[in-house]
Amino acid sequence: MNAAKVGIPRALFYYRYYPFWKTFFKELDVQILVSDQTNKRMLDEGSKACIDGACLPVKIFYGHVISIKDKVDYLFIPRFTSVSKNEYICPKFGGIPDMIRHTIKGLPRIIDTEVNLRKSKKSALKAAYEVGSIFTGNKSQVRRAYKMALRDYEESRLKLRKSLSISDDIVSKPNGVDRIRIRNLNIAVIAHTYNFFDKYINMDMQSKLIQEGATVITVDMVEDRIIDAYTKMLPKKLFWDFGRRAVGSSLYFLDRGDIDGMIYLMSFGCGVDSFISDLIERRIRREKDIPFIILTLDEHSGVAGMNTRIEAFMDMIRWRCKYENNISAYG
Repeated sequence: MNAAKVGIPRALFYYRYYPFWKTFFKELDVQILVSDQTNKRMLDEGSKACIDGACLPVKIFYGHVISIKDKVDYLFIPRFTSVSKNEYICPKFGGIPDMIRHTIKGLPRIIDTEVNLRKSKKSALKAAYEVGSIFTGNKSQVRRAYKMALRDYEESRLKLRKSLSISDDIVSKPNGVDRIRIRNLNIAVIAHTYNFFDKYINMDMQSKLIQEGATVITVDMVEDRIIDAYTKMLPKKLFWDFGRRAVGSSLYFLDRGDIDGMIYLMSFGCGVDSFISDLIERRIRREKDIPFIILTLDEHSGVAGMNTRIEAFMDMIRWRCKYENNISAYG
């Protein structure tokens, strides 16, 4: 008997949780098929099929679903409600299984188990049992698969905090990139994981920054305890999981003293980004003097425009480093 084949779209939370999913299904003897890297065809087909008003990452997700739906027995599209205590994520993550189900024809069975950790992390094991029961009646096997998957996930997060050279299963590393022979500039990038690691969406921004002589530091490289410590300084608890991590890491970057510039990479139409980017920018303008830029992505974004903005930003930072002591910042 052939093993069941589960399709995983290479989009949205794939970039954060794939190490967990990969091990979990492997331990259950389930074959998985991950969609290819994002490309123009996926974006075009996803944009046509997607509902009006959706952000770029959701349109990309649609494209990935369309690309693999006819090749698998199941589509794995968890219904994410919350991934952290007392916090929520974008409601589109909770609704996307239904959005997909009612707008794309010819779908295999969708595994849309809810993941809701708002009250307790123990709910994750409950979700694992629900998914595992589709493929085996052995609860011990599912529990073992969950523990193995959690171990591999935590190892992947630790590796990511040390370096951006994460598994090739998640994102391909920039190749053939020559660093400019000057002092590397420390550039902090505030972005959803799926925006930063999808090279097609952001037009290979990471490689471009490295070519321009940047050492890139991201939200995912900051430890949770540091983020929690800095967000406690805020007068009010943030509602969104990404909002907390983005603001907490940004406050940490501002305190480090070695950050030369900050980039907020956001998707057009993202409600969370629109609030959080403004909150961070106001904090920087009020308390620090660090160059800050917002780069917005949508399906009409072009490589030339992205390159020009990155080059100009980096040139401006170098100019400041060279001349700021001699020229008044006030003109």
